[in-house]
Amino acid sequence: MSTNKETTIQWKTTIIVSTSLQNHDTARMLCAQQHRIRFSDSVESGAFVFPLSGTAFLVVDPQDPPESCEESGLFERIKKFVEVHRNSFLLLHTPFYGKKELDTLSAIQRRFFGSNLRILPVRNNAEIVKGMLTIAKATSKPHVDSIRDRMSLARAHVIESSPVWEMLRDKL
Repeated sequence: MSTNKETTIQWKTTIIVSTSLQNHDTARMLCAQQHRIRFSDSVESGAFVFPLSGTAFLVVDPQDPPESCEESGLFERIKKFVEVHRNSFLLLHTPFYGKKELDTLSAIQRRFFGSNLRILPVRNNAEIVKGMLTIAKATSKPHVDSIRDRMSLARAHVIESSPVWEMLRDKL
């Protein structure tokens, strides 16, 4: 009798982290998971860059009201980040979602609508780490190929077994 045990291999990668985050809990959490952390002054303050997946994350903790985002330099900082990184994600760190936080999120979305910036609201450091690792793993080399293959198989299965596709084939 064989037991079907799923073995999960811990995914590890190199992450370039802004030196401004050297004492941040997220950097410690990533180190604890045995990722290779390289601190750098050359990346934007508050940024994590995953070179193997080509993704970058900017952690923003909105202290200011949304009206003053422009004056505080937040929009300029995000704009520079988006220009440098093709696959850019903004991690909007707010412990709770009140009116001020939602207004800030809306202001950022309006300002960067149509850009390649994706915004993820996160409540705590654990969500920051989980979000970054999930996206970086899904877009890194061996995993992205595996996901693409599984999606192709699923698509082929749907096409083969779909009564709609069968009816369309019969009509053509």
